[in-house]
Amino acid sequence: MNKEKKATLIIKNIGQLITMSGPAPRIGEQMSDLGLIENGGIAVAGEEILYVGKSEKIEGQAELAEGCRVIDAKGMVVTPGLIDPHTHPVFSKTREKEFEMRTQGKTYMEIAESGGGIRSSVRDLRETEYVTLKEKTKERLDRFLSYGVTTLEAKSGYGLSLESEIKQLKIINELNETHILDLIPTFLGAHEVPDEYRSDRETYIDIIINEMIPAVVKDNLAEFCDIFTEDGVFTIEESRKIMQAAKDAGLKLKFHADELKSTGGGELAAELGSISADHLVYISNDGIKAMAKSGTVAVLLPGTTFSLSGKQYAPARKMIDEGVIVALSTDCNPGSSYSESLPIIISLAALQMKLTAAEAITAVTVNAAAAVDRVGKIGQLCEGMQADITVWNMADYRELPYHYGVNLVSQVIKKGKLAFGK
Repeated sequence: MNKEKKATLIIKNIGQLITMSGPAPRIGEQMSDLGLIENGGIAVAGEEILYVGKSEKIEGQAELAEGCRVIDAKGMVVTPGLIDPHTHPVFSKTREKEFEMRTQGKTYMEIAESGGGIRSSVRDLRETEYVTLKEKTKERLDRFLSYGVTTLEAKSGYGLSLESEIKQLKIINELNETHILDLIPTFLGAHEVPDEYRSDRETYIDIIINEMIPAVVKDNLAEFCDIFTEDGVFTIEESRKIMQAAKDAGLKLKFHADELKSTGGGELAAELGSISADHLVYISNDGIKAMAKSGTVAVLLPGTTFSLSGKQYAPARKMIDEGVIVALSTDCNPGSSYSESLPIIISLAALQMKLTAAEAITAVTVNAAAAVDRVGKIGQLCEGMQADITVWNMADYRELPYHYGVNLVSQVIKKGKLAFGK
């Protein structure tokens, strides 16, 4: 511990302090190790963690700065700030009519083929004023924060033109400067083929490769490039072409893969060294083995399957048994998973994919950090790391998936400052 730094924040009397110290990221049985300290305490200096240990020792570990805030956790649970590694938060109109259509038996693809789905959001976003779009996005970020999230991956993908994709990414970057959450921007121009190029796919792919990617890289608007690799969207061959171009341009890779059927998306993501492959409901055994070998993180989205009334969830247990790094996300978007609540995703992961509470918490902290390439910076409560902390109004961490549908967040600390709660 740095003896020269003074504590600006103390959290004491933590019933269960989940530090996630140890392997980063975690695979297999490691996912059950929460680095748990009973009756723990944390000292923070500015934006970084100064000391983690027993509560009774905390105040003697560092000199207190003038005005140091002291939080008495009163036996509550404390975790690292949650990380949501797959979201689509920049959109205008919601699509509740489509949700009702699904409850009446229409499938996601049937709705998309009739003009709904992603292309519906694209048409709306193109017409929405920048200021309106930014304000609606900010409201969603505020809700993420209230559910314990401190870092968020945020995708474009509802523009599908150079101008509109840039509009989304600029909003993400501007909000990253002004909102307390850390936003990690992802370019998703290959989310769908827009209306005007439905009969001329090759031209749109050329625009992505030769216009969009260079513009995004030139102005440093995104860290990642993503693609929807799926039958009826982008084929394996098209995906390889686009993503190799993105990689060559210096963007890190993410994939929407194997969501609606097994197409080899997981294998392609592993082959190209993608940071993550997401969805993976129908991933093949070969895909699982390839991702385990490559270290590509599996970001699983049970809220999407739930919202689409799906019967099959991603094979999380098989992935964990095979040594794949498993993370969880809301997939917050207006079509297939309109929720900013990672806690409800934890409940779904427990009930539908049979993750334990410990595994699910691992999947939204240290493993989610791996899914956004932030291991060693966030997702763990260890000395020297960023002080992103969530305090939960519960005495046992296993209550998180069990007490579902309510918000158990008491306080959220972002970079050492109280961001939510009192």
